[in-house]
Amino acid sequence: MQIETKFPGTDRLQGILLLLATAVLWSTGGLGIKWVDWNPLAIAGARSAISAIVIWTAFRGSPLRWNGAMVWGGAGYALMVVTFVVANKLTTAANAILLQYCSPIYVAILGAIFLREKPHLYDWLTISLVGGGMVLFFQDEMSAGGLTGNLAGIASGIGMAVMTVAMRRQKDGSPFGSALLGNILAFLCGLPFMFNDSPGVAGWVAIVAMGAIQMGLSYVLYSTAIKWVTALEATIITMIEPILNPLWVFLLLGEAPGFWSLAGGGVIMVAITFRYIIPALKSAGSVDQAGKA
Repeated sequence: MQIETKFPGTDRLQGILLLLATAVLWSTGGLGIKWVDWNPLAIAGARSAISAIVIWTAFRGSPLRWNGAMVWGGAGYALMVVTFVVANKLTTAANAILLQYCSPIYVAILGAIFLREKPHLYDWLTISLVGGGMVLFFQDEMSAGGLTGNLAGIASGIGMAVMTVAMRRQKDGSPFGSALLGNILAFLCGLPFMFNDSPGVAGWVAIVAMGAIQMGLSYVLYSTAIKWVTALEATIITMIEPILNPLWVFLLLGEAPGFWSLAGGGVIMVAITFRYIIPALKSAGSVDQAGKA
């Protein structure tokens, strides 16, 4: 017999479409950041201020429960978004997004420390491969700013991992609270840098679009979609972000990553795919076969 799915067909399709829209919105971040001629910390702060307003408006009727995990999640979120903007300003969009997507490796390490989730041998093998891929990013000729940008990309991935682990620790907490708090913290980080100059009208339009749509609306879409799809589907579908992000920048601004950066990104994506996605697909296939038996 066939196991009945817990996702109604129309709801699941809607969830997938919302996730696709989310990933596309996320992927425009690199282009928007490159477009705005302003201090990266000011960009991060202004973008997060607008995003905080959108998230608060969307979830203002939901209960907000303060706890340590929510605060740590907010701190990780702030680190993630601020350093991601810095990385995009100082290195290529490809480097910034691919280094950020090393976060599952940091999650494995932090999970072992704080969640007592013991990593397996293949986790350490994956960590070694990703570490090797990260080294390749630094083989291209780069300025001091490019080096700082790559380090900021790594910090962004660490921030994402801290946010992920903190959200796992929340029981009856408010995940949206971490995003709201993180955006407020990012705004405060960028506030001192907003008064030196102005990004101009076009720059402000891009910042408002990034804050309201690329970050704010995308979070609302994601929080809705995640109710109707599996965690595996959410992971796989949103993996189009690191592909589209540098593609938009290349097509519209002509920025291309170096050879070693592409090689390092390839190693990282292959390692994470084989470690997290393929085993999950096999597991899902086994469950499906058992249901049909």
